[in-house]
Amino acid sequence: MTEEKYWKEFTNEYPDYEKKSYTAWQFGVAPDELAELVISGKKTLTCSSLKEYEVENESLPEAGEVSIILGENDTPKCIIECTKVYTIIFKDAGEEIAYKEGEGDRTLSYWRQAHIDFFEWLYPEMGLEFNESEEIVVEEFKLIYV
Repeated sequence: MTEEKYWKEFTNEYPDYEKKSYTAWQFGVAPDELAELVISGKKTLTCSSLKEYEVENESLPEAGEVSIILGENDTPKCIIECTKVYTIIFKDAGEEIAYKEGEGDRTLSYWRQAHIDFFEWLYPEMGLEFNESEEIVVEEFKLIYV
């Protein structure tokens, strides 16, 4: 199903969203797995690099924005609404962020290693070097449609 058809089905059921715009995107390196964590209710937060937004000259997400979450083949999986966005220093992330991100065993140690591995891959792609004093963008969201 296309994004447009998925959005139309959603707005037919939830007409209050009909006039809203949306973005469509995939989570990280395992889009299907991460989308399933959202659908199951385990994943209610995602983190990204502030530097990536700056390098790509992209504005930060804002509360109230709606997104179609896509799977690996760009197949719509669900729709989320952003509820809160803030930045923190990577090394200051706590257990609550790790738990809400919903990945692995949901512990801070798992979260830290997974994100260090990802950022140590991403930063060189941007011509930068990652360190734990970098700012990250934390986006909390709620599932509104499957």
